[in-house]
Amino acid sequence: MDLKLKDKVVLVTGGTGGIGTAIVKAFIGEGAKVAFSSTSQAKIDALIPTLGAAEGQVAGFVADMTIEDNIKKFVEDAKAHFGTIDIVVPNAGYEGQAHPVQDMTLELFEKTYLLNVFAVMLLMKYAAPTLIEKQSGAVVVIASAAAYEPTAGNSAYVSSKYAVAGLTKCVAMELGPAGIHVNYICPGPVDTPMMLRIEKDFFGDSMTHEEAMAMLAGQYAMDKRYAKPEEIANAVLYLASEVSSHTAGMGMHIDSKVAAAN
Repeated sequence: MDLKLKDKVVLVTGGTGGIGTAIVKAFIGEGAKVAFSSTSQAKIDALIPTLGAAEGQVAGFVADMTIEDNIKKFVEDAKAHFGTIDIVVPNAGYEGQAHPVQDMTLELFEKTYLLNVFAVMLLMKYAAPTLIEKQSGAVVVIASAAAYEPTAGNSAYVSSKYAVAGLTKCVAMELGPAGIHVNYICPGPVDTPMMLRIEKDFFGDSMTHEEAMAMLAGQYAMDKRYAKPEEIANAVLYLASEVSSHTAGMGMHIDSKVAAAN
């Protein structure tokens, strides 16, 4: 199936992370032009040669997604570099830290929301005028299965994902009349360095990686494993394309569970 993504200009935040890199590679494979952000120029320089991109097809920008001026500049610089914006993928996120509510701090809540919610809102804020002017485009937010599944001791992260799901639904209603379809993806655990940090936060040294995965993915209906970053990226391609243009405000689960159980 031709997703008709060739030459589309895509903005991806957190492009040097596990899921972010898979998303960047997936769009490049479809012939899209990709502008991605990272907090590290060294990571950008290390990633670009591995992407197999044609000359002028990809550009990396150093930007801290917790700083509004950085987000605005990333959007402006990406548009100036490629001439337009067609697709926006707010991917950068923070896993937070697990604490019971009596040990939670306002600082930790703010840090989690700053990247998981406010940065997503600001990226859409600054990219939306271009999409509205074109009367077309797509936004695909990387949320989490946590947007539907409370977890004791993980209130900052989970509530931030509930929040970003609600935010995305609202924006879908706002931008839909302009021909822009806005959706979000809800991965369960994904096989990335972030997931290893989450295992460490929850289980310390009491479990091996294999034992933690068996516990966290053992309830899945299919192959009892974490998702691969490429599986998330493939879902992003679908929701970013015109193939899904009649889909808006949807949270796509990618966790091998039976969706009817939620």
